[in-house]
Amino acid sequence: MAHCRVTAMWFSDPRKLKVPSPADALPGRAEPIAVSPRHVVLQTQMTPPFPPEMHLATFGMGCFWGAEKKLWQVPGVHSTMVGYAAGSTPNPTYREVCSGQTGHNEVVRVVFDPSKVAYAELLRIFWESHDPTQGMRQGHDSGTQYRSGIYFNDDAQRQVAEASRDQYQERLRAAGFGEITTEILAAGEFFYAEDYHQQYLAKNPDGYCGLGGTGVTCSPRGRELV
Repeated sequence: MAHCRVTAMWFSDPRKLKVPSPADALPGRAEPIAVSPRHVVLQTQMTPPFPPEMHLATFGMGCFWGAEKKLWQVPGVHSTMVGYAAGSTPNPTYREVCSGQTGHNEVVRVVFDPSKVAYAELLRIFWESHDPTQGMRQGHDSGTQYRSGIYFNDDAQRQVAEASRDQYQERLRAAGFGEITTEILAAGEFFYAEDYHQQYLAKNPDGYCGLGGTGVTCSPRGRELV
């Protein structure tokens, strides 16, 4: 299954470019989508409970296949999983998310050891790995599910995320880019994507994902924030 071809059929649908209200979102279902319990690359637990010393981070940066691969390679990351967040439809399917009628974003949830990798370092990777100025799209992938987003778990994460955004905005502006459109919101419920999406590029090494950054490096000051 080609990721961008699946979404391309919705490209001209204006509903894909505006997050629907909860009242207008699809109804979804009560049953969660089943996934394998173990990460196929890291061989760690992909579903809770996670070791108590671990922290969580959640990012939306376009195609979640490439975003997950980039993050599972970071030393100190215990596990990763792809799914849907910041929408209204409970337990949505991939096709429902692609319709633009669930409000969800494609996200990667990261389980990380803060003694080995700082949240600020994950944010640096987040900013440098996509273009956060593109609104409801990322490259050729268009729709609300490709919006840039940081979903914080506590006030400390919120403060670090907002500070890193402001620092990166300065660098982007100096390089001729526009305003950052990244949403920074409290992490709501995370819904697992279908099992075939989990670690997709490990299972399908020739799979396409158009994830790409601006070429602008993130401020090293971000590393001093946590």
